[in-house]
Amino acid sequence: MELILRKFCDDDINLFEKWLAEDYIAKWYNPAFEWLDEVGQQRNWIQRYIAVYGSEPIGFCQYYEYKKGKEDWHGSADITNAYSIDYLIGERDYLKKGLGRELVLTAVSKIASLTDAEKIIVKPDDENTASCRTLLSAGFIFDEFNKIYVFNLPQYANK
Repeated sequence: MELILRKFCDDDINLFEKWLAEDYIAKWYNPAFEWLDEVGQQRNWIQRYIAVYGSEPIGFCQYYEYKKGKEDWHGSADITNAYSIDYLIGERDYLKKGLGRELVLTAVSKIASLTDAEKIIVKPDDENTASCRTLLSAGFIFDEFNKIYVFNLPQYANK
């Protein structure tokens, strides 16, 4: 079976809310109401998706141009043409099957097709070892100085 990303729609809010309540997600996506408010605001610079494996919705992913998010967790890293992603596997039965890596790589492929994208930067919580391992297994490099994970897209084979 293949994992695909389909556009997030209003009908997905309840599913997303259910996932945010899962104990293994809630500690990283807290407070959940902020995520629900954020998803409810249809910002055209954030691309949101539901990860579907076979015919089953199993997770969430979004990507955005980092500068437009007005975030400042990048340290001194150059953020020119940088994008960032957020992701989760919401269905417990699909954890620890390599689907997080596949989800991240599918998002990387989408971002790599954008003409202005040069890199993807991500900063999971240091204690979120599952997410950190997922990023490393997907080819991200840990920038020790800035404490972020970086994927340089010019080296990406499908660019």
